[in-house]
Amino acid sequence: MPEVGVLALQGDFREHIAALEAEGARARPVRLPADLAGLDALVIPGGESTTMRRLIGAYDLQAPLEAFAREGRAVYGTCAGCILLAREVSGGEPPALGLIDIAVSRNAYGRQVDSFETELAAPALGAEPLPAIFIRAPRIERVGPDVEVLARLEDGTVVAARQGNLLVSTFHPELTGDRRFHRYFLKEVVGATEEQVATT
Repeated sequence: MPEVGVLALQGDFREHIAALEAEGARARPVRLPADLAGLDALVIPGGESTTMRRLIGAYDLQAPLEAFAREGRAVYGTCAGCILLAREVSGGEPPALGLIDIAVSRNAYGRQVDSFETELAAPALGAEPLPAIFIRAPRIERVGPDVEVLARLEDGTVVAARQGNLLVSTFHPELTGDRRFHRYFLKEVVGATEEQVATT
């Protein structure tokens, strides 16, 4: 069973833990650098990116998180997690972790009332459309040459991407009941076997 941590400083970490466990992983919250020990992978959830960034600094997690990813262990950032992983953030804000070669703009679709739900084509996850919830979501404005695009909106906007051991989405797969993105993360990015990952 893969051991997956979920950064639990703020945001919807409980929903990610539940989704990962439903897919066969052993999942646990991460709040301190010592909590990263023994993990195969990490999820950085949605929430408020400025608050999460401040708490990462307060709990001395910056360098350990960067090292965790650079050692080749899998990291998945959703919504605010995508912002924290991005190499560039609009508005002159310095990147938090700066690990994946994408540029993002924060709250690009508007305020909370402008949140929306849609269905996405995500061929790497199967033929069925993928339900996606966007809540004060960032927009991926640029992807680097080594970044694989996994899903787009109908207008072509990139909403999910992967670069090696790093996966990001600007939506919240943990809120829909469709666990295919967590399954993809465990199988394709973490490297779990068929026997280790749930198939229902």
